[in-house]
Amino acid sequence: MIKKYFFQLIFFNLFFSKEVFAAKSGGMPQLNPEFWVSQIFWLTLTFGILYIVLSKFILPKISANLELRKSQIQENIEAADKQRQDSESKIKEFEKIILKSKSEAKNIFKETREKTLKDINSKKETLEKQINEEIKKVEKEINELKKTAPQRINKIAIETSSEILKSLLGTEINNSSISAIVDDLSKKNGNKYYDN
Repeated sequence: MIKKYFFQLIFFNLFFSKEVFAAKSGGMPQLNPEFWVSQIFWLTLTFGILYIVLSKFILPKISANLELRKSQIQENIEAADKQRQDSESKIKEFEKIILKSKSEAKNIFKETREKTLKDINSKKETLEKQINEEIKKVEKEINELKKTAPQRINKIAIETSSEILKSLLGTEINNSSISAIVDDLSKKNGNKYYDN
């Protein structure tokens, strides 16, 4: 369509320009009708070559680069989503371990208490000490799990975030800034996982 208008404009100028500029001799050579044929030839040749170079060589490369970048971004988004799902599953596993530990502690306490009630007359003091030691052991284990688990989760979150940002941006990211963000989120959301 552009070619059509271009050729119409050229022929329109040729037709009217001979009448307008025929009486004048001299002036600018570009406006002299006897040079128009060669000017039109070189103009057409130059823009034709430019059009071919752009359409055959430059634009396909740009289009291919854009498609490649789009596919890389999509892959990075999918990888980030998978990492997020993995992190969520790890948190759920951690919650199950805590609940299991609590129920085991309650069962141990219950069993020990039942044994104590059976032998209450003869072994009261000994059994109470054992019960207290067992409770302290289990509570210590639970507390150690509660203390170490957030650090492990934060470490995994920092490494995962660093890898995702590295793959998205293509450069190394300062782990201290990622660590600060993860610590802040952990402080905000930590109580809902560990206060049961």
